Amino acid sequence: MGWSAEQTEAVTQGGPGGPGTETAGARTEAAGTGTEVREGPRPPVALSPSRAGDFMQCPLLYRFRVIDRLPEKPSAAATRGTVVHAVLERLFDAPAAERTAAGARAMVPGEWEKLLAKRPELAGLFADDTAEDTAGERLATWLAEAEALVERWFALEDPTRLEPADRELYVETVLESGLRLRGFIDRVDVAPTGEVRIVDYKTGKAPRPQFAEGALFQMKFYALVMWRLRGVVPRRLQLVYLGSGDVVTYDPGEADLRGVERKLLALWEAIQRATATGDWRPRPTKLCGWCDHQAHCPEFGGTPPVYPLEVRPADGAVVPQGRMGEI
Repeated sequence: MGWSAEQTEAVTQGGPGGPGTETAGARTEAAGTGTEVREGPRPPVALSPSRAGDFMQCPLLYRFRVIDRLPEKPSAAATRGTVVHAVLERLFDAPAAERTAAGARAMVPGEWEKLLAKRPELAGLFADDTAEDTAGERLATWLAEAEALVERWFALEDPTRLEPADRELYVETVLESGLRLRGFIDRVDVAPTGEVRIVDYKTGKAPRPQFAEGALFQMKFYALVMWRLRGVVPRRLQLVYLGSGDVVTYDPGEADLRGVERKLLALWEAIQRATATGDWRPRPTKLCGWCDHQAHCPEFGGTPPVYPLEVRPADGAVVPQGRMGEI
């Protein structure tokens, strides 16, 4: 049985952490780039949904982001998503009656200014001397697009009847295998009956059904972590697509989550094997056209950086650093 209308509209009157609780943890990924913020090359020690997705998309992309930590250009679309997420998180700081579409739209410029203060380089997203319109005009258009996404959310959910248990919740657990899983959940709702709903906001459009598994995998990842942490399988996983106005739901079971755990263990074994051997294979897809690392990718005639870790080939001998610069 899924969530009833009453549970959907009147969740968490004092669930774990109390109404509207926010966590103090900071995101481990740089806003707008999806690149983990870490110092110096080192082997991966944990798996997040984003990094799992990177490896499944292209092992070499995973290496570039996690081990080489190659810089990536900020994206206007991803940065807009960061601002929209901040608005939808902080909207719940206000009393229920004050959570209006107009009020939320008015928060967008302020959240942009906060983000810009932390990351001044984002101003360059709108600076292009070759464009016919001005940087100010481009910024105004971008802000208006963010405001429209925020307003669309009000047609999909009613924040005056929601009291989230958690927002931007950092979760982390270690499986029996020793694999550490971690990530941030946009929103956790808890019904008066104790049933848990995990909600994730997407500022893009809902994918076609044949491509929906990737987003659901991310949600099942979170559900697995929550199950291991709290001993309760979330009743519902909900994806809110602000770009197209769609809401996609899935009700997982223990069998689902055990399957996800097995998949993650196999994925982690593959990552450890690639880390040890330095063998990171590119996996060409249509997404390669948007990759920032074409200059380093063999598929585009590039050469990866010198591999910064010691490697162990199949014979077990240690190869000195700097011998695995090419794949």
